[in-house]
Amino acid sequence: MTSVSRLPPWLRSALGRSLGRASAISTVQRLVKTQNISTICEEGRCPNRGECYAQGTATFLLMGTACTRHCAFCDVTQGQPPQTLDPHEPQRIAAAVATLNLRYVVLTSVARDDLPDGGASHFQQTMQAVRDRCPDTEIEVLVPDFGGRMAAVDAVVAAAPVCFNHNLETVARLQGPVRRGAKYDRSLAVLARAAQQAPGLPIKSGLMLGLGETPVELLRTLQDLRAVGCTVLTMGQYLQPARDRLPVVRYVPPAEFQEWEEIARGLGFTRVYAGPLVRSSYHAAEQSAGVALTTPPN
Repeated sequence: MTSVSRLPPWLRSALGRSLGRASAISTVQRLVKTQNISTICEEGRCPNRGECYAQGTATFLLMGTACTRHCAFCDVTQGQPPQTLDPHEPQRIAAAVATLNLRYVVLTSVARDDLPDGGASHFQQTMQAVRDRCPDTEIEVLVPDFGGRMAAVDAVVAAAPVCFNHNLETVARLQGPVRRGAKYDRSLAVLARAAQQAPGLPIKSGLMLGLGETPVELLRTLQDLRAVGCTVLTMGQYLQPARDRLPVVRYVPPAEFQEWEEIARGLGFTRVYAGPLVRSSYHAAEQSAGVALTTPPN
């Protein structure tokens, strides 16, 4: 696999703008430290975190920071998670939402293949805690594949999120080297199940570009997502988070992202957000509400 290392001009300038919200970032970082909670924004070193914090959105990471999977693209800690879940975490998350006055929250988690339900009940408990404390805050879930346990998918959907998100991440051919422990068809089945259980619920998925996928493969992936009922799509540039993670094969120009956005809309996706710095939870409130999305971060 060939790789590139030097950031192109459009990414260097965009990263500088996105990381400029120092005040918003420091506020959340202080809260994360004092309340013993985690956000994927910090754990995954998201380049958009300052902008999202300033707009009243954040993505909380449930069930610890150690993931039972070993995905080659992700900077979240990989190792053995604690055997038991923290029963107080839902209340701490709810308190943080209240303190930050968040209007929209995304709840995600590490993969917990060691748990009988993959952590679905913990998602439910956290959603309820946030609603009890902040009834006007909308909640999106970004879930793992729960090891294919459809009862776990049903449980999370039954808790009535405003959007159900599960990222396919890449094309079928690259699932093995990119998403170790995950399966393309299993992820599609998770999205299909959520769509079947809650007709009308926005079903969302995200893809990373620049890992070596071909245009033909990417088009097929978009078609597969539409076939299982996915209506909301994010597409962003993969950026190598650490030296021991997968290298970038190609930096995709902003104009090409725009072309793929048009293709996706033509396939029937109702909401598409595509650009080099787009991430799964970027402007999540707008994506869920159906606000017109223009000028993706380039």
